[in-house]
Amino acid sequence: MQNNLNLVRFISVLWMTVFSPAGCQASTVGCRLWTEPQMPILSMNGDFVIGGIFSIHSYMTSEQNTYTTMPPQPHCAGRSVCEGGLRFARALEFIIHEINNSTDLLPGITLGYHIYDSCSAVPMSVKVAFQFANGLDPIFSDTEACLKPAAAAVSAFIGESNSTPSIDTQVSFFAIFQHSELQVSHSATCACLSDKRQFPAFYRTIPSDQHQAAALARMMKYFGWTWIGAVLANVIRRSTARVIVAFLASSDMRFLLEELARQPLPPLQWIGSEAWITHPEFLRFNMCAGAIGFGNPRSVIPGLREFLLDLSPERALKSPLLTEFWESAFSCTLKGRMGVQNCDGSEDIRTLQNPYTDTSQLRITNLVYKATYAIAHAIHAAICNNVLCDKTIKFTPWQLKRVNFTTKNGYQLTFDSNGDPVAVYELINWQFKENGALDFVPVGYYDSSKPRGQEFRMSSAISWLGGQTEVPVSVCSESCPPGTRKAVQKGRPVCCYDCVPCAEGEINSLDCLHCPPEFWPSTKQDSCLPKPVEFLSWDDTLAIILTVFSIIGVFMTICVIAVFFKHRASPIVRANNSELSFLLLFSLTLCFLCSLTFIGRPSEWSCMLRHTAFGITFVLCISCVLGKTVVVLMAFRATLPGNNVMKWFGPPQQRLSVLVFTLIQVIICVLWLKMSPPFPFKNLKLYKQKIILECDLGSSIGFWAVLGYIGFEAILCFVLAFLARKLPDNFNEAKFITFSMLIFCAVWITFIPAYVSSPGKFTVAVEIFAILASSFGLIICIFAPKCFIIVFRPEQNTKKYLMCKIPTKAL
Repeated sequence: MQNNLNLVRFISVLWMTVFSPAGCQASTVGCRLWTEPQMPILSMNGDFVIGGIFSIHSYMTSEQNTYTTMPPQPHCAGRSVCEGGLRFARALEFIIHEINNSTDLLPGITLGYHIYDSCSAVPMSVKVAFQFANGLDPIFSDTEACLKPAAAAVSAFIGESNSTPSIDTQVSFFAIFQHSELQVSHSATCACLSDKRQFPAFYRTIPSDQHQAAALARMMKYFGWTWIGAVLANVIRRSTARVIVAFLASSDMRFLLEELARQPLPPLQWIGSEAWITHPEFLRFNMCAGAIGFGNPRSVIPGLREFLLDLSPERALKSPLLTEFWESAFSCTLKGRMGVQNCDGSEDIRTLQNPYTDTSQLRITNLVYKATYAIAHAIHAAICNNVLCDKTIKFTPWQLKRVNFTTKNGYQLTFDSNGDPVAVYELINWQFKENGALDFVPVGYYDSSKPRGQEFRMSSAISWLGGQTEVPVSVCSESCPPGTRKAVQKGRPVCCYDCVPCAEGEINSLDCLHCPPEFWPSTKQDSCLPKPVEFLSWDDTLAIILTVFSIIGVFMTICVIAVFFKHRASPIVRANNSELSFLLLFSLTLCFLCSLTFIGRPSEWSCMLRHTAFGITFVLCISCVLGKTVVVLMAFRATLPGNNVMKWFGPPQQRLSVLVFTLIQVIICVLWLKMSPPFPFKNLKLYKQKIILECDLGSSIGFWAVLGYIGFEAILCFVLAFLARKLPDNFNEAKFITFSMLIFCAVWITFIPAYVSSPGKFTVAVEIFAILASSFGLIICIFAPKCFIIVFRPEQNTKKYLMCKIPTKAL
């Protein structure tokens, strides 16, 4: 970039030497330019002159320089006149006449114009810019003027149509004069021109490319396109992208499409820039059907069409440019050139169909319209008060900053601090008309002044490539299905990726994400759902079965109590202390009922109640059995001569022993609840897909202390009952106690591994089963034989029968 600027400065010095007052030839009257000035193609004098630079011919020609004589003036050439550029030039002419004919904006002031053809060449643009500074008079009568830059001959100028000549023009002026001439471009879009440090006097009525790029990016995001092709012909043929962005100048786009037309491609979705998306010449390329892109809004300029068509051979002859246009348009000559048919006056410009006469798509022309009015409003702000305008006041470029107006055709214009207007675009779609020809159809808009996120809006349906109504898909890789993540392919763009399955417990987003602990991925692994909570609920089949058995156990115990109470005076009930029998039946009832506390949703109170109630009731139960066992042993010991042991283990001592054994368990439970009680706990580790709601033991030592104490009593009872099993008796209760304790111990010994290994709610079920099984074992083994005799063998329930075998002191 720096080398380019240095080259521009060097060329500028050369032009300055020839065309500025400092580079003048001395004369007796002052000084004179070395060469004649470049004359405008269209001009009119005025109090304030507005310049115009437009590309009307395609290139500049100059003769070979011999370095012995002054080189002739360069001139523009080309196959024909560029009708679009001519329309811009004549539009400027029309607008200035419109302003002069109005008394509202500049009363008493006449605007003039000097319009030049840049020949689409940067050197000519720079030369014309210096021409604006020097004026049309080659002679400077004031000798002092030969030694300093001249006052600008034009107040401001409109143009150039492209960014490169605009950059060079501004850089050249600033490098030589340390100030810039006011330039308002209608078509230079380079974002670099917004830099006011380098281009302080540059303004434009067309939005910067920065806004267009942002609009295109917003549109591509809107349609979900992530795999976009770049413009090179062979790359397009090889690419898998179905959407092609062509951010090109119209000349470059023309070459590209002509190259692609030689070898037809599959249908592509073209995204165009404003430089060509509204250019009528490209409508002949049917391969671009369905193309979309942002263009400047279409407008109507009242009176312009009539002005452009008000052209006759006589009027055309007054201007070499219009003469060339007329002769080119009608293939005849107005000046009688040899070998060319003379124009006979029957030519009618209204019959022409070319960019000059076509005013249906006034887009860039409207920007020329706004640029001209912007300069006029700036002049008004500088020299006019509410009534009069003073033409002697100097107009400076800085007045343009405060411009804010609405044109006659309804467009508002204001400039920001960078000299740029508000970016407003139409979204243009190439659609087929009924006659089969392509046409420009607005389908949306982009307005940078709207709130963030609302700049881009669709207004109607788009006809995509091939006439389809669905948005074409252009992605390097299809979206990853649920349950997978993107893995970028090495050495390829980020939109090219493989889909890798997410691990268990993860969902896919930009990457695989772990669900929170209490959540689990859905079936599609696209969202996290709460894990189901599992516990032994009342409506669970297993819980219902256990509840039924618990109720049966309670019912059996109540029935036994009823039988014993009815026959409480019978010998078999009174044997082995009936008081302990009733206490044992009461404790068994509590054992059956305490199993119900293990069912239902665990809570703080239920977790503390279930284990302590179980521990205390079972110790009470085993203590009663232990007391009955000791009674049997003591009774038979008392039959020995001189042995009075029963007085030391009578009913008071039996009750006290049960109380002491039970109190010890109560103390263990109180300490457990005081130090580290059980509490509800969500077990997230046992299962991945569900939560087990259970009671944490709090203190494992407390829990195993409760079980250990129960086991100690049960083993002690079993040993004592085992020792008394062979004592003579028609109804030796020790045998049944031995068998019941054997069942009890077997149940709780097998409970330990089953409890540790059972998952989830089955842990609770195992504990309930152990409680019920051991309780049933006790009630059946100890009380079923007695009930059988009482109910079905009443003849054995007599003192005489029992006295045959039972010692008297046992009764």
